[in-house]
Amino acid sequence: MEDRDRIEKIQAIKQRLGRKLMILTHHYQRKEIVDLGHYRGDSFDLSQRAARDEEAEFIVFCGVHFMAESAAILAKPHQTVQIPDMNAGCWMSDMADAFLVERAWNEVAALVGENRITPLVYMNSEAAIKAHCGRHNGAVCTSSNAGRAFDWALRQKEKIFFFPDEHLGRNTANAVGIPADRMVVYDPEKPLGGNSEADIRKANVFLFKGYCLVHTRFTLDDIGAMRKKYPEARIVVHPECTEEVVKASDAVGSTSFIVKYAAEAPKGSTVIIGTEIHLVNRLALTHPDKTILALKESLCPNMYKINLKNLLACLENIGKTNIVKVDEAIKKDAWIALENMLTL
Repeated sequence: MEDRDRIEKIQAIKQRLGRKLMILTHHYQRKEIVDLGHYRGDSFDLSQRAARDEEAEFIVFCGVHFMAESAAILAKPHQTVQIPDMNAGCWMSDMADAFLVERAWNEVAALVGENRITPLVYMNSEAAIKAHCGRHNGAVCTSSNAGRAFDWALRQKEKIFFFPDEHLGRNTANAVGIPADRMVVYDPEKPLGGNSEADIRKANVFLFKGYCLVHTRFTLDDIGAMRKKYPEARIVVHPECTEEVVKASDAVGSTSFIVKYAAEAPKGSTVIIGTEIHLVNRLALTHPDKTILALKESLCPNMYKINLKNLLACLENIGKTNIVKVDEAIKKDAWIALENMLTL
């Protein structure tokens, strides 16, 4: 079957189901998928959509599995959440499984006291980690609201344990003014995360050692090469990039921030973007009056698993296959952490 035939079939199903169907598409999806969605956005935008919607019976999430899990946690009892490819996972999410997170939390809490730590978990995590966070009165955050989440957490208690992205955690801590000597990286493969007891007691922020393979590909050399080739360009990157890349850039922000940044750039200007290549390419098409370039081509293979073929198959089996379910006990605790995020 040709892609144009698949698109026609998908559009026909959308028309037939009407408001019973809601297709959510993440900014990193390929253009033909984004064009077919009812809503596009970053993980925070789409979580808000899923939480607010009352009409849709079927929510099809074109993104990776942890995003669909979050939608399933926030969904109403009459709603079913599906994902076109159940194998669309996330390497960063896999770096922090429930066992490692629980062990890390217990080690640190034994030294400084659980009542002094607020857990914050990045959206890019499995439901069990969000549940851990909810049980300990923490919150989920995204790259859109990480700063607000840090401010909120520090109003609750004096220390933060941030899972699982070391770089988003450090860049956010820098932005809210936490000194570097008050942050430690917790490596789950080492006793006490590779830190001394004194370091643990002194720290205000514990950064779990996880990272995004897409965003850690960008380097200072990439920025230097682009500065040399396009000296008038503005460089904007995602906060999952390393600290040195963020500091060498002109702006940093979530995917929604990057979309807005590109839209508001002056006509004729050059904007160089350090994030997933599908978003960069789409922004270049959307703004032909500007030169929009990738800092480096960096593709998320898990986002790329969603395509017209499996989206059509999902819609043809609406409410029947690839249903994303979360254990009720996990769902209850994870819901607390997600609700805390939505009320920040």
